[in-house]
Amino acid sequence: MPANLPPQYIALKRQFELSRDTDEKIELLEEMISIMPKHKGTNKLLGEVRSKLARLRKEALSKPSKHKRHDGYNIVRQGAAQVVLIGFPNVGKSSILNSLTNAEAEVAPYPFTTGKPVIGMMPYEDISIQLIDTPPISEDFVDTHLPELVRRADLILLIADIGNDDALEQIEIVMPKLLESRIKLISGEDQYEDEYICKKTVLIANKEDMEGSQERLEILKELYSQRFPIFTISTETGKGLEDLKSQIFEILNIIRIYTKAVGKKADLIDPVILKRGSTVLDAAAEIHKEFFEKLKFAKIWGDGKNVYDGQQVSRDHELEDRNIVEFHIAD
Repeated sequence: MPANLPPQYIALKRQFELSRDTDEKIELLEEMISIMPKHKGTNKLLGEVRSKLARLRKEALSKPSKHKRHDGYNIVRQGAAQVVLIGFPNVGKSSILNSLTNAEAEVAPYPFTTGKPVIGMMPYEDISIQLIDTPPISEDFVDTHLPELVRRADLILLIADIGNDDALEQIEIVMPKLLESRIKLISGEDQYEDEYICKKTVLIANKEDMEGSQERLEILKELYSQRFPIFTISTETGKGLEDLKSQIFEILNIIRIYTKAVGKKADLIDPVILKRGSTVLDAAAEIHKEFFEKLKFAKIWGDGKNVYDGQQVSRDHELEDRNIVEFHIAD
């Protein structure tokens, strides 16, 4: 069976072959795996890519610290996904981070309060999502290490201050600055367009409690609603923050899968995180190499749509959020 690899995969492979940075290679391989079609024609290729990834991860762990990323940007990915906040000075990125997570980023009325990335973990139901506040982008300044962090993120939150008359100007400065680093912000899934990396982005209109904010919000919607999802919040009043959490989860397009050993109760504490559309075989690969190689079939619970609880399904069965999966492997 032919592999039928998409153009995005070919572009990623080309970047991987040209890259000389281990961390970047790891990120590229992870993306290659996520977009590779899953069928018999790609099983061998998938195994080869996973082997390369395991080898590079081992290599990265053994590297001396002097070869690792710039201090403050050597961020270990944690939780179900990694979300990066970007924006003009004083748009409220740090306040958003503090409101959604356990972080205590410095908040001050003067610009460039955030001098290096600040990390927080946002709780959502039974998982956590990593949020990263970043140094602001201005007409005269972009931290040289910021583009790399943006490229590796699963989702970008572009923050605009609609309590300020220059809300539109903020966006019109930030986006071209990222274009200079070959990064294009888009609403859909990450893509590769010629020499650009297109990153999935949500536009957050902050400070909706301020006078004149609604008029500025309407202008933003008129100009950008076709390009980005737009969510309105206020860190001062708390309006929209809880809804934003659920919206971030939905836009990340991920699902939670719980595992169950034969004859045992399901583990409902630590779900496996997969991209929506993933199969039983994808879940097996995330858990253990032997599961991936020897998987015969699975039984699933909690579907509620297409199958009954405990039904046997094939390796190619597409999983739903919060499915419980019991793997059966060959002896």
